[in-house]
Amino acid sequence: MRQKKIIANNKKARHDYFVEEVYDAGIVLTGTEIKSIRQGRVNLKESFARVEQGEVWVYGMHISPYEQGNRYNVDPLRARKLLLNKQEIRKLIGYTTLKGLTLVPLNIYINENGKAKMELAVARGKKLYDKRDDMAKRDSERRIEYELKQAKR
Repeated sequence: MRQKKIIANNKKARHDYFVEEVYDAGIVLTGTEIKSIRQGRVNLKESFARVEQGEVWVYGMHISPYEQGNRYNVDPLRARKLLLNKQEIRKLIGYTTLKGLTLVPLNIYINENGKAKMELAVARGKKLYDKRDDMAKRDSERRIEYELKQAKR
């Protein structure tokens, strides 16, 4: 079984999008960036990914500068390249251009080899009424669970 330590989670992604498919991608980082990620100083809230010239890039992912990094620190919001197979990239091109889907990072984790990886989702945006339906379902499930607990007492 694969061990992975989740560093950052994009909770807003599952709220705003229907997730169709999930890919694991490596991230090209500098030395100080990986140290910051291991400390958990990364934010995926406003991030998204694009396929450009046969390569996948993630934008808006904020990695805080490493405190002991001094001159080796880079721009916290710079675009970072994601590492995927050519077949996977071709699939992503098809999804984003033909079907009108978008690429959204779900989370960043460290695998058993100490490498930082990202779960990248092919997603379709939710409309406002979809979000309301999800919230109503969640509330009703909570209410049912509460009532069942009260009935057991």
